[in-house]
Parts: sequence; C-alpha cells; structure tokens
Amino acid sequence: MADRGIYGGDELDRRQEPSRRLYNPYQDLQIPYRTLYDLPTSPEFLFQEESVAQRRSWGENLTYYTGIGYLTGAVAGASLGLHRALRAAEPGDTLKIRVNRILNSSGQDGRRIGNRLGVLGLLYAGMESGMVATRNTDDWINSVSAGLGTGALFKAANGPRSAAVAGAIGGLMVGAAVAGKQMLKRYVPI
Repeated sequence: MADRGIYGGDELDRRQEPSRRLYNPYQDLQIPYRTLYDLPTSPEFLFQEESVAQRRSWGENLTYYTGIGYLTGAVAGASLGLHRALRAAEPGDTLKIRVNRILNSSGQDGRRIGNRLGVLGLLYAGMESGMVATRNTDDWINSVSAGLGTGALFKAANGPRSAAVAGAIGGLMVGAAVAGKQMLKRYVPI
C-alpha cells in the first residue's frame, strides 16, 4: 500500500500524523519564483541618459500625435457624417436605406477628417522633434514654430497666401495651447 503522506491524504490523516509533511515536487529545483513576481515599480532604462529625459522620443511623439489626430478626426468626422445623414433622411426611406446612408456618410467624413488631422499630427511631430534636435532645448519656441511650419506646409499646395494664413493660424493655435497649459500648471494644483 502507498504511503498516504506522500500523496497528501485527507484532513483526518494529517491530524493523526502531525510530524509528516506534504510532498512538494518543486522544492529541489531552486527556482527563484519570488523574483518572477516581485517586479520593480519604477521604469527601467537601458541607458542612463534615457532616465534623465523628461520628454517623449521623436518616434513616440510621431506615433502619439498622428494617432491622436487620426482618432480625433475620425470621431469628429463620423459625428458630422451622422448629422448630415440624419438631416438628409427623406420621409419615404426604409430603415435599410437610412442605415446605409448613415454608415456611408459617417465612414466617408470620418475617413476624410481623420486622415487630414493625422497628417497634421505627423507634420507637427516631425517639425517639433526636428526643432528640439536642432536647438538642443525643449521650450515653447519649438512648439510655436512647429505649429507655424505645419500650417504653412499643409496648405503650401494652395499657394503662398493660403500657406501664410494657415501657418499663422497653426502658430496661433499652438501658442494658445502652450499658454493654456502654462496657465493650468500655475492655477490648477495637481
């Protein structure tokens, strides 16, 4: 008959023989299981210079601004398309026609506006990262000049007057965003 202590037995067996211990198949493997689950809470960096930097890298900036621009534009465009489709509905339309109109209009407008804002985010991130690399500082001048350059480059195909107006609008918008961020830091405690 097999030894009941090896296989664990039941509660009655453990009370009758308190000196016996349960078999642990992993006891001799010397696996550092505690280090697997005691993970550090602070970020780990490969190089010391990365831990000093207080901003995202150019690749992270590119991904962030492009993604945020596309997502925002797609949601806004889909909302605009929904509004247009609901306004264009005719009294004799069936439910299938109305749903089709909503889907087509939302998809078309969401795609169009999302792509435009995604390209604006891409241009802005590239210009801002280029300015930071060129000037070796990260301040508001980089942001405003990147906004100015983004607007001008985005509308450059429409002529110099349109590019100048779009550049001024881009610079003013980014300047307002930077000023608003500074005001929030100053007056709103975190």
